[in-house]
Amino acid sequence: MREEIITAVKAAGVVGAGGAGFPTYVKINASVDTVIVNGAECEPLLRAHQLIMASESSKLIAGLKTVMVATGARRGVIGLKRKYEDAVTKLQTELKQTSGQGIELFFLPDIYPAGDEQVLVYEVTGRIVPEGGIPLHVGVVVANVETLINIAGALGGQPVIDKYVTVTGAVNKPATFKVPIGMAIRELIQLAGGATVANFAVIDGGPMMGKLTTDDQPVTKTTGGIIVLPPEHSLVTQKATPWSVIANRAKAVCCNCRACTEVCPRNLLGHSLEPHRIMQAIGRGQYNEGDVVTKALLCSECGACETFGCTMGLSPRRVNAELKQRFSQAGMKNHHNAKPQKSRTNREYHLIPTKRLLYRLGLDKYDVKAPLMTEPVITKNVRILLSQHIGAPAKPVVAVGTMVNRGDLLAVIPEGAAVGTNLHASISGQVVAVDGSISIQAM
Repeated sequence: MREEIITAVKAAGVVGAGGAGFPTYVKINASVDTVIVNGAECEPLLRAHQLIMASESSKLIAGLKTVMVATGARRGVIGLKRKYEDAVTKLQTELKQTSGQGIELFFLPDIYPAGDEQVLVYEVTGRIVPEGGIPLHVGVVVANVETLINIAGALGGQPVIDKYVTVTGAVNKPATFKVPIGMAIRELIQLAGGATVANFAVIDGGPMMGKLTTDDQPVTKTTGGIIVLPPEHSLVTQKATPWSVIANRAKAVCCNCRACTEVCPRNLLGHSLEPHRIMQAIGRGQYNEGDVVTKALLCSECGACETFGCTMGLSPRRVNAELKQRFSQAGMKNHHNAKPQKSRTNREYHLIPTKRLLYRLGLDKYDVKAPLMTEPVITKNVRILLSQHIGAPAKPVVAVGTMVNRGDLLAVIPEGAAVGTNLHASISGQVVAVDGSISIQAM
């Protein structure tokens, strides 16, 4: 049964819908005792997961059961927040009406980043993932809400061609839409009534871990939110600050107060990551202080250190990200693999309340409902990126001029690639370009 599930999931092009896009067929090809549904949605302003947990509760549970069968897990846990009242009610009803044996709801604290895989595993099971490890190392598979819905679809032969996206911030009608993958972001903004400001910046993802983008970019399998903000907003300024400025500030301003370390979720789990010590080493220009700076490889880049920790406007997250990139280019692997037996004794006093984070980010005025729109979204053009996942870019199996129907295979995992994913047409029409992406125009 496991092989049939993995084959179907692989063929459908299912990847992690809420993170970096790790191919799901690889993740579920494992033996664990627990599968956790990541329904935390801890990034402020995003609404998609809580909404689809309510609207697609039966598919979510079906997907969870499927992963439990594939992995041999006897326990399935849906981790979500009690404040997601509609989702809680629908899921409880669904579990009562169906055979939900072995599946339970777990109410997470309303903190950031409750959706970090390692934080989620600890909250639900009390287990601590080793440094540089993944949940599999403690007998757990974590799956995103939308990923599980896509798994349920894959068993019915439905490929991943749509994405749930919350469009919010400085728009007239914040809302959540189910849109064709490859649709231009500017069209989503128009669906939300257009921007409320003449000039605006766009964040792809949540306010904490999302990245600045442009409105001509397409929706991908991992796009969870589009946040429109005035270009002068502090969050935009922070994300747009160049590395040279980040580095100079780290050298000139950091006073090693430990505030960044005290809110670091990985440090609070007992990991040896200490952002303040890395900042101290950078301040001295000692990039080669190996045992200290290489611990940047343990950073999840959640941004808690820069947003809620540092009061000096510094960014340990950006420093860690730069160091990780340099280590990767040098072929350096993580060698920190300690296995903490317990979390920090004061962890509970350093958790970040989501509401306080929202105010700290200056986003409270945008904290409004973004209801799920039920009308089908139609677009005449899509641009489907060949690389929108972890692994090798997909290899096109169509050429310019090819006529395709919605759901047809466009690109496949390259032969010999260790990890990759298939891509499918999200609209019917003619292929008009094949380069780093496949563009389709409706006829």
